[in-house]
Amino acid sequence: MAIRPILTAPDPRLKTISKPVERVDDALRALMDDMLDTMYDAPGIGLAAIQIGVPQRVIVMDLAGKDEEKQPRFFVNPEILWRSEDLSFYEEGCLSVPEMYEDVQRPARIRARWLDYHGQEVEMEADGMLATCLQHEMDHLEGVLFIDHLSKLKRDIILRKMTKAKKRAAVG
Repeated sequence: MAIRPILTAPDPRLKTISKPVERVDDALRALMDDMLDTMYDAPGIGLAAIQIGVPQRVIVMDLAGKDEEKQPRFFVNPEILWRSEDLSFYEEGCLSVPEMYEDVQRPARIRARWLDYHGQEVEMEADGMLATCLQHEMDHLEGVLFIDHLSKLKRDIILRKMTKAKKRAAVG
């Protein structure tokens, strides 16, 4: 298992639409293990494969609190089957947009289907943080960042800050 570099905005690879996974095998499980290690190291609560430069429809997530036992979740080829009409706001952040947080409005509840770590199909209804995080990570699979849900002005300000921070880091 390895910790991989996380792509940060405005890296154009983050706008890539991820391809469906053909099958869940040992190579894919190794990728998911690397993703989980990378997410924990960052630290974060969710990570899509495209965020480490792999354009496959794979997500890892762990919503356990700091003092709770880890509860890793794996989502292969996730799809949303239903979205509630009622909406909720959550302050979102992203490992690909570090240290930037904004309120994003999304459906409060969803029903989703995916394959798990072993290739078994799972379907469930989710609300709260799970629904928000799953929608956020699934957006990555479509080349969408949480800042794309903001006004153009807010998005442009965040991207300018990200570009300046990258330039400062490159200079040393």
